[in-house]
Amino acid sequence: MTLTQLRYIVAIAEAGLNITMAAENVYATQSGISKQLKQLEGELGFQVFTRRGKSLDSITPAGAQVLERARIILNESHNIRALAANLRAESRGELALATTHTQARFVLPEPIARLKKQYPDLSVHIRPQGESRVISLFESGEVDLAIVSTSGAQPEGGIAVPLYRWRRRAVVPRGHALAKLKRPLRLADLADLPLVSYESSLQPESSLRRAFAAVGLEPNIACTSADADLIKTYVLAGLGVGILAEMALGDADARELVVLDIDTLLPECISWLVLRRDRVLRSYVAQLARLVAPQLDESELRRVVAGHAAPSWPKAPLWRESGSRGRRAAAVHAA
Repeated sequence: MTLTQLRYIVAIAEAGLNITMAAENVYATQSGISKQLKQLEGELGFQVFTRRGKSLDSITPAGAQVLERARIILNESHNIRALAANLRAESRGELALATTHTQARFVLPEPIARLKKQYPDLSVHIRPQGESRVISLFESGEVDLAIVSTSGAQPEGGIAVPLYRWRRRAVVPRGHALAKLKRPLRLADLADLPLVSYESSLQPESSLRRAFAAVGLEPNIACTSADADLIKTYVLAGLGVGILAEMALGDADARELVVLDIDTLLPECISWLVLRRDRVLRSYVAQLARLVAPQLDESELRRVVAGHAAPSWPKAPLWRESGSRGRRAAAVHAA
């Protein structure tokens, strides 16, 4: 029995018993995987998968037990390699990260650029997705970590580390009636108008919908997108009032858009870093966390991930509070 054989049967299971897809996922040939599967089943004395013709049909009860232990073994082999790399102070590695388009576009470029200067041999793979898909990729093991935002409970499925708090902003083209109001904006003002927002706003449990429902109103979601730049584009095209994250607004946007304060209308959001409980924390992951959220203590982060301490994170600061973030937010908000 070899680690390669165990890796192949796990890949087959995760590919929905599609050997062709499994081979692509582990950079092997279909014939190679089939041969290794046959050898492993011969050694075990039973089938891991049932067959229907030339195709795999299902996982056998015995196979399910083997797969459970195979995943543990493969994870621990990964941990041994990660531990050794940390002890050697090795800078080489691969980091797969799932996050939203907004975080990938407006938050991560500077931290990742700084990380690459410290770890020039590190290969970073960023997978921008919708909110729900981010956690799905993390739970399936397709990425090493996730950065996702919530306005309520922390995300599940791993160790959730609070990075920063942020607010949403309403944006309208210059000359729009809302830009001329001489009083604070109300939800009733927005309820009368079409809104352009994130895809998550379509979900019944979205914080935007819950905020409107709390005052007996229903939002009119005219257009949605996972991409904040597209939201701004469609706002300028006249489709409605944009609702988007404050970090998605830069100095250039002030030339065509007016930013409206809706701090009191919609709940505050928190961006979280989600890490695996069963993985040795690579040094570059800990450093990325510190680059995004300087208030975090790296040694404490390591203790929590290793299971040696219960989480006791410092309160996440507001996005606009620190350094260039604060100057950028103040400039846009004042425009």
